[in-house]
Amino acid sequence: MSDGQAAAPLPPLAEIPADLRSLADYERRAAAHMAPEVWRHVQEGAGREITLRENRAAFDRIGLLPRAMADLSGTTRIELLGRSHAAPIMLGPIAYQRLANPDGELATARAATALDTGMVASTLSSVRLEDIAACARLLAAEFARPAPPLWFQLYLQQERGHSLELVRRAEEAGYEAIVLTIDAGLKPSGIVLPDGVEAVNLAGMPRPRQTSTPGGAILLGTPLAAAAPGWEDLAWLRAATRLPILVKGMVLADDARRAVEEGVDGLIVSNHGGRVLDGLPSPVELIQSVAEATGGAVPLLLDGGVRQGTDVVKALALGARAVLVGRPQMHALAVAGMAGAAHMIHLLRTELEAAMAQLGCPKVEMLTPDRLVSLAG
Repeated sequence: MSDGQAAAPLPPLAEIPADLRSLADYERRAAAHMAPEVWRHVQEGAGREITLRENRAAFDRIGLLPRAMADLSGTTRIELLGRSHAAPIMLGPIAYQRLANPDGELATARAATALDTGMVASTLSSVRLEDIAACARLLAAEFARPAPPLWFQLYLQQERGHSLELVRRAEEAGYEAIVLTIDAGLKPSGIVLPDGVEAVNLAGMPRPRQTSTPGGAILLGTPLAAAAPGWEDLAWLRAATRLPILVKGMVLADDARRAVEEGVDGLIVSNHGGRVLDGLPSPVELIQSVAEATGGAVPLLLDGGVRQGTDVVKALALGARAVLVGRPQMHALAVAGMAGAAHMIHLLRTELEAAMAQLGCPKVEMLTPDRLVSLAG
């Protein structure tokens, strides 16, 4: 290897080493298992990455107050949209997972199924949405139990016919909910995809990109801006499918109330992992106000910055019904493939149960704001 030439990424580990004990350990290892440009793409945030850092810092400013000598008979299991979940943790939609591992979303689906954990498949998956669902069902059949909930994350396409095609494919493949992402239609373009990695669900559909010239329109007033999701699109989607619809994005209190009025079945409070607009608050800082605004009319999920079991506890105590985990999927896939993703889920669930036990709150519904204290000062 010549001076200055980057070392080739390490292959996925065949076994999980004993020193992989947390999601942070996977993140530290993952850089060596990814090409430098892939690592940058996975880790980067918008602008100066203030929001990216704040997603973690906001959790760290919240402390925990335990109950002493409590009865610890309980469970992490929850009901969500008519389905039982083993824990209030789901795998969030992450695009192009074959960037991290050749098996990509198939490895993630196997891990989620093995750990009885719900998964949200992205429109921009590098594996066909039908193949993801079939993979989950096949493994679940081997376990002789139902597959965990599988949801489909929808990026609206410029032509409604193409969006409807994606919805119908998801319905036919057995997906149980549609997650409409509303805040990422105008985000900067990401990595130049290597050969063998593409948005296979969008094959044959136009992929508009906005370029500007001096003196011309930059973004506002362009077809790309015109295609950004609007309330009329949500109404159209609600009329187009009987599946539950969750809206995912930076949902503030007034918008949350309107979304409920428009017939959504759930809200995912998210700033898209700090990738869209720098300076946005962390979802954990907003979840309580959204919960108060919606009054329990629909379940709320939190997406952004979850890296340990205590983060899950804090989100639930503030009003979330469950959390989504994003980047750690890519870290675990890169380090150890399907086994790594499964181990990552197991670590997070183990930390969650340990935190609930230490707090004296063995049931999810016992996690309330009075178990929290501010550490800021």
